[in-house]
Amino acid sequence: MLSRVAENLYWLARYVERAENTARIVTVNANLLLDLPKGVAPGWRPLVDITGAIDLFEEIHKDYGERQVVRFLLGDERHPASIVNALSAARENCRTIRDIVPREFWEQINGLHLFASGQLQKGLAKTGRHAYLRELVQRCQGLAGLLDGTMLHDQGFEFLRLGRYLERADMTTRIADVQSATLLADGSEMRPYDNIQWVSVLKSMTAYQMYRRSEQVQVRRGPVLRFIFQNSGFPRSVRWCIDHTRLGLERLPRNEASLRVVGRLARVVDGVELAGLSQTDLHDFVDELQLGIADLHGEIAGTWFPPPLEVDEAA
Repeated sequence: MLSRVAENLYWLARYVERAENTARIVTVNANLLLDLPKGVAPGWRPLVDITGAIDLFEEIHKDYGERQVVRFLLGDERHPASIVNALSAARENCRTIRDIVPREFWEQINGLHLFASGQLQKGLAKTGRHAYLRELVQRCQGLAGLLDGTMLHDQGFEFLRLGRYLERADMTTRIADVQSATLLADGSEMRPYDNIQWVSVLKSMTAYQMYRRSEQVQVRRGPVLRFIFQNSGFPRSVRWCIDHTRLGLERLPRNEASLRVVGRLARVVDGVELAGLSQTDLHDFVDELQLGIADLHGEIAGTWFPPPLEVDEAA
């Protein structure tokens, strides 16, 4: 397989997963604001923090109002990770490898991109936002299912899986870190709403029902963290993503360095007692995981993707 094709497949999957995850967190935050009293509601800044785009947002906007944040995350042309831009990038990656993926996938991702950009104004309005984001999530999930069910499970498919699960693991760690720290500030007056906070964390991953089936306890901080980080049977947990990344790497040549990084990530996840972590310790734990995910991406890129283009400084 050409290194260019492998890279395009990898980023195609990452961009689709990124668009789906962004749609999820916007939906859940809007619903959370309805569930909390006015003086307790966390506002919209945590969503920008989750995406890691604080500096860019503050270059463009002066405050974290709902209208500004929602536009920034859904369709701001200046934000590379907005839903519309992520799907545009996914479509462009797919366009260059149309002979590798099923034709139906190209048709559907093209249609999804047209829907996301063409219906953006409905998504920005409160009255149409829920339907717009729900459609986005369902279509993204449909794309993943189409590939799983109709594409050859060859080396190209493994690069798709690598992109999907690395992006998902990264977003899961960000949601757990930022939402647990900032959705509700510490303080005794906030404690009656802790349950709502952790339910929102689960719902941002469509994990609430599966959490209740698996843990069979009330929604609380410790069990929730254990479920979304360490449960090996839930497809959006960090542990699941690490396990399936390893399975993909095992089917690729020259995988030794990448497998060592995956093994280190697995040991980090398994070796912590999450229920006993303070918020500072949780943040440090997440930082370690995210550095490991970045290292793994670097190993994958260095092993299988084309080298970066050199910039001629004299030009």
